Amino acid sequence: MAANENVKNRMNERAVPESARQRNENDEIDLLELFYRLLENWKWIIAAALLCAIAFGVYTTMFIKPTYQATAKLYVLNSSDSAINLSDLQVGSTLAKDYLEVFKTWEVHEMVIENLNLNYSYSQIQGMLSVSNPGDTRVLYITVTSGDPELAKDIANEYAVVAKKYIAETMATDEPNIMSAALKPGGPVAPSRTKNVIMGFMLGAVLAAAIVVVRFLMDDKIKTAEDIRRYADLPTLAIVPVQEDHGQKAPASGVRR
Repeated sequence: MAANENVKNRMNERAVPESARQRNENDEIDLLELFYRLLENWKWIIAAALLCAIAFGVYTTMFIKPTYQATAKLYVLNSSDSAINLSDLQVGSTLAKDYLEVFKTWEVHEMVIENLNLNYSYSQIQGMLSVSNPGDTRVLYITVTSGDPELAKDIANEYAVVAKKYIAETMATDEPNIMSAALKPGGPVAPSRTKNVIMGFMLGAVLAAAIVVVRFLMDDKIKTAEDIRRYADLPTLAIVPVQEDHGQKAPASGVRR
């Protein structure tokens, strides 16, 4: 009895790797067939990608409003200093970070709105404004984003003027210098039509390829002798081609076992 059990165990141990190898072989064949199926439908995939790219380009051009950015720069440095040491630079960098808080006060927003006669609330104009201080510098970048390029330039320059005066009056320090005035932007910063067209092309290609893959996975019809051997484990004795009358080529071949 023990000898018979040992023989069965050995046979099972040998059968498991064999079945695993067979499954792996079938998986590899399926992947290869899937690759060929994608190659067969490459024209449809490219056509879908081009169609989506054109659609994204048209939508970007006609339905998305462009936005523009203008940037003014303040330089935090006492112009009366004839010599600058390391301590001065460290103090200036600290002041630049402190000055960032000035642009969050309602008083500064109110003065800009009043000077330019804007019909914006504090939250609206705050959303258009972005102030940054690059590391280890005394420069403040005052950037305004708007759908009107001229308005973006005017608001950025007005913030620079108002902040310069407000800082000197409320913080008892020297006025920062306007290092660079904002210019009217020559083109929009968003949306990027090129980026959207590329995204549309990739999306169309992925969707078309996904449709091909789904149809391939759901197709369980036996079409070739290889399918019979793989799924039914039966040999194919002969293949008889089927032809229609009037010399028309049949769309498929009949398979006989």
